[in-house]
Amino acid sequence: MWRWATSSRSPPFSRVLLPVLALLVGAGAARAGVFLSVDEALGLAFPGCRIDHRTVYLTRDELARARELAEGPVPSALVHPYVATCGGRPGGIAYFDTHRVRTLPETLMVVVSPDGAVARLEVLAFQEPPDYKPRGAWYAQFLHRKLGSELELKRGIRPVTGATLTARATTAAVRRVLALDRVIRERSASPGSTGAGPREGPP
Repeated sequence: MWRWATSSRSPPFSRVLLPVLALLVGAGAARAGVFLSVDEALGLAFPGCRIDHRTVYLTRDELARARELAEGPVPSALVHPYVATCGGRPGGIAYFDTHRVRTLPETLMVVVSPDGAVARLEVLAFQEPPDYKPRGAWYAQFLHRKLGSELELKRGIRPVTGATLTARATTAAVRRVLALDRVIRERSASPGSTGAGPREGPP
């Protein structure tokens, strides 16, 4: 038996998502590299929807499964999905991923649709020099993609001249989010699951 650990939209999500909050608030003089707050990004993705913040604790096996699917590191067993309900129907799940590009961080919001595809990708903050940030059209190529062999640089995702590290870090982040989302969905669909969500407490 396991449950969602859930909180409502009040207080603001940015108070809950501490790593992202630290980046966005702590940017200070680098404010030019911050484009959206957590609340603003969620509002763009899910206008007029109910959004529940949930905390998921992966087991060791689930974490290993996520790393296998991502084909790369998944640094934590603690996951914070933001689950949207729009007009009484599932509206998608948003995940926030903060990662290093070269020496400084980028924070992305990846929204996953109910069928497991990327529904929206937003750059909340980018602290590297602006020349390292690709244009919006490059990020748009992730839309509607699912986790698979084509979600790789030089395959389904084209590289960016002069921003190779950003392209690599962003692709890895999207794969990581989709891998975590799949593991969470697999848990919900497993025999004996109540369907209510992951349990509270560490594994």
